[in-house]
Amino acid sequence: MTTLELFFDLAFVFAFTQLSRLMAQQHDALGIVQALVILALLWWAWTSYGWLTNIAHADQGVVGVAMIIGMTAMFVAGLVVLEAYDDLPGGLFAPMVFVGAYLVARVTHAIVFVWLTERELRRRTLVTVGLSIIPSGALLVSGAVLGAPWQIWCTIAAVAIEPIVSYRTSVGIAWPVRSTAHFTERHGLIVILALGESILAIGAGAAAEPISLGILLGVVLSMLICIGLWWGYFSRLAGDAERALKAIPAGGRGRAATGAYTYLHLALVSGIVLAALGLEVAMAHVESTDALGLFGAAALSGGVACYLAGTAAFARRLLGRWSVVRLAIATIFVVLTPGIGMLSPLAALASVVGILTALFIAERKPPTSVAPIRED
Repeated sequence: MTTLELFFDLAFVFAFTQLSRLMAQQHDALGIVQALVILALLWWAWTSYGWLTNIAHADQGVVGVAMIIGMTAMFVAGLVVLEAYDDLPGGLFAPMVFVGAYLVARVTHAIVFVWLTERELRRRTLVTVGLSIIPSGALLVSGAVLGAPWQIWCTIAAVAIEPIVSYRTSVGIAWPVRSTAHFTERHGLIVILALGESILAIGAGAAAEPISLGILLGVVLSMLICIGLWWGYFSRLAGDAERALKAIPAGGRGRAATGAYTYLHLALVSGIVLAALGLEVAMAHVESTDALGLFGAAALSGGVACYLAGTAAFARRLLGRWSVVRLAIATIFVVLTPGIGMLSPLAALASVVGILTALFIAERKPPTSVAPIRED
């Protein structure tokens, strides 16, 4: 992995923090949907460059130029996230700035990716890229022009086109994964960076008040939650998944990588971003004895549940087994959301730590070895 790739990812970390701000400002279900839809757009942009740097060195030639253009464009997109749906008076029309920056990043990637693709795959690559970017771009532009309530529906449709087109046009095609280690490391890094954003959220929620015992306890509990999310992916799962992906024959490795990393890792990142919002809400009122509220509880417990369910599906895709414990814990988080919302912020954080601790204890026993799924 190159330093340019690390530099590239920082633009997305900034965008993640902006998404948390968007959800916090809206403070309702619509705001969460709006933010998650934008997150999906950012994810398709990030993962497309992830595939690009797996077939060519990120810091050399046209790929390096594309990375710099894409990074700058995505930083601009992150900069206007707060106005992506609701343009503020004065200045440029922010929804169109967001769409324009996103399309600059995607078109730049498309040109370089098609150019570098092997000759026998170039035509199919051009079809895949064209059928995803052109209609999704048209929908995004239309949504920006039409505004509410049409914009959110156009954006959802644009987001849905990406995986559908990629899946349908990839049937029977052996997309190459040039370096399994690089591919898995890139996705592990974006999970780490998303977790870093959740740590920033803890600080943002606590920094506004003078330090106190309650804030210190809240910080410790919040950090334990972040550590728990890290543990759920990196303690064993990430390494096992990399070895399983490497064991798949080359003809099916690209399809397995697409399902496990391109698609399912969106659930992991979404869960972290949601949990970060819940941590920020809890830390902002950590010394209060009032209830955390349904919004903060839904973000915190729902985010953790989404993350755990995502890791369970990821394990199923590559290791051939469902983690029943993780699915059960994720269900418990969803069911207990109203109850967590009735607790004080400090008690809510403690309850989440307690449930995650139960997960750690339940998973202490190594699972029975199961052969990874192999694809033809």
